[in-house]
Amino acid sequence: MNSRLITLALGTFAIGIDAFVTAGLVAPVSNDLGVSTSAAGQLVTVFALSYAVLSPILATATAGLSRKRVLLIALSLFVLGNVATALAGSFALVLATRVIAAAGASMYTPNATAVAAALSPPERRGRAISVVIGGLTVATALGVPIGTWIGGAFSWRATLWLVAALGALALASVAAIIPAVHLPAPARLRERLLPLRDKTIATGLLHAVLLFGGMFTVYTYLATAMHPATGGSTGRFTLLLWIYGLTAVVGSTLGGRLVDRLGSRRIMPLTLIGAGVVVALIHVSGQHFATAIVWCVAFGIPGWIWAVAQQHRLVELAPQGSPLLLGLNASAQYFGIALGGAAGGLGLQWWGASSLGWIGLILVAGALALLALSLRGSAQRKDVTAAAPPTDAPPISPTAATGTAATPSAATA
Repeated sequence: MNSRLITLALGTFAIGIDAFVTAGLVAPVSNDLGVSTSAAGQLVTVFALSYAVLSPILATATAGLSRKRVLLIALSLFVLGNVATALAGSFALVLATRVIAAAGASMYTPNATAVAAALSPPERRGRAISVVIGGLTVATALGVPIGTWIGGAFSWRATLWLVAALGALALASVAAIIPAVHLPAPARLRERLLPLRDKTIATGLLHAVLLFGGMFTVYTYLATAMHPATGGSTGRFTLLLWIYGLTAVVGSTLGGRLVDRLGSRRIMPLTLIGAGVVVALIHVSGQHFATAIVWCVAFGIPGWIWAVAQQHRLVELAPQGSPLLLGLNASAQYFGIALGGAAGGLGLQWWGASSLGWIGLILVAGALALLALSLRGSAQRKDVTAAAPPTDAPPISPTAATGTAATPSAATA
């Protein structure tokens, strides 16, 4: 496998642990800092909301830099934020330092995906994207269960030190291996948001908000939802996370192959239907350990296939503006994660754990409706050019209607 792609995936691996391990650390954080479970779950909301808001702002600030330099700055901020979180002595400081870590993550993930696409030929672009996303899936398979176990056996702070160490390793690897990739990007924030005027793109991104909202309504409070099945055992819950993570790796890998073979338009509706069914069954499945295992297997497949298909579709819509749209997509996903953490927290506080499934289902159903609108729009238009920066960068030309994708700007070492 290409060493450059593995290097980029190492960074998403560290970021994936940081973003997803909170589901396993809610109880340790709650006990250590003296806050409620729903309050501890807002660590997810703060991280995700910061990521979503800062992603386009920081992308604008770094528009003139090579993508390699942006990746290095991003990982430096990410490591600094996690070290600060590990040292924080109060819940307020923990929340504040999550913003720093999110700033680094918001710069890294979309640029790593764009660089992977730029360094790969069109016919292998789906697989290249899946490798980078694979860092997130491997994080769920290996990093999150290990981090959860460390948080329960030692301290949640020890988990953050692990994340910081992995981020430092990724920083050194990017510095040594990744070339200086240059991709066109608008210099002003207003220009970065212009693609949202295209209804096909806007609905495509909004459906990502609702899908992630639905899935993270469940995932953020998974330990609580699965408590009847695990009996509060850290070991049993860690095993469930292992199972979910391993099937997520399968989903991401399968997603790259399916997208290259069938195209994203055919794959995406099926993944949303599958996600809705699985989310709706969380309460019933969480009553017994055997059914919880089956549920975790099912939960790990559709969302990760969708993640590859969504990013592949955005690259097709705007091949030369892929960093721009992938950055907006990352913001959309993290807005969804923030929505899920907040909605799940309110549901848990007002109606209890049994409400998580139906809240998640409502959000996923909304995502499916918006996806249908987005796909219909891209199928009907024949020659529509998305809004793009005026003269200092090539126009963003959606090509989904023809099913073709031009090659992104060439990378320069």
